[in-house]
Amino acid sequence: MSPLERGRVAAVERAQPAAPGRRLNPQELGDHLDRLYRAAWAMCGSREDAEDLVQDTYARVLSRPRWLRSEDDLGYLLRALRNTHVSRVRARGARPWTGEIDERRADRRAARQPQAALETQELFAAIAGLPDHQRTALVAVDVVGLSYREAGRALRVREATITTRLHRARRQIALAIGDRPVAAEDAP
Repeated sequence: MSPLERGRVAAVERAQPAAPGRRLNPQELGDHLDRLYRAAWAMCGSREDAEDLVQDTYARVLSRPRWLRSEDDLGYLLRALRNTHVSRVRARGARPWTGEIDERRADRRAARQPQAALETQELFAAIAGLPDHQRTALVAVDVVGLSYREAGRALRVREATITTRLHRARRQIALAIGDRPVAAEDAP
């Protein structure tokens, strides 16, 4: 084979797409539902919006076969969740708000532990108010429970970047929530 022919064969081989990794198994998606819900809640700031976001994400992912390059189902689903959230925020920004807020709606668990429910709601609202890059890092590590390395892979940034973003996000959350007095029953 001449050098010219070898060059043509090599060019054809490079032009062919690489074989995809493995197919995402729809039967295993339920294993990640709790973590995705917590991540969505932190992104949206409300339980109802989080449920809708997770449902929209699963509808998108299940709409056609998905091929993964790695073994990281959760990382793929977190990216899909984030992308769905961004799409929804952009779409919502393009439309004027016409509904009313129903503040009478209450969670049953909140009635049993109102202080804890209020603190949780305040925390998730503070997380939702963070800049996008800090919020996604905080959600990946503190809400979903990924390691710094896993979060870096899932968000496609370096591990050191995750560390920096987490530090800044946690500092902003602490400032947003502020110092609370310790109740007598909570004191050591």
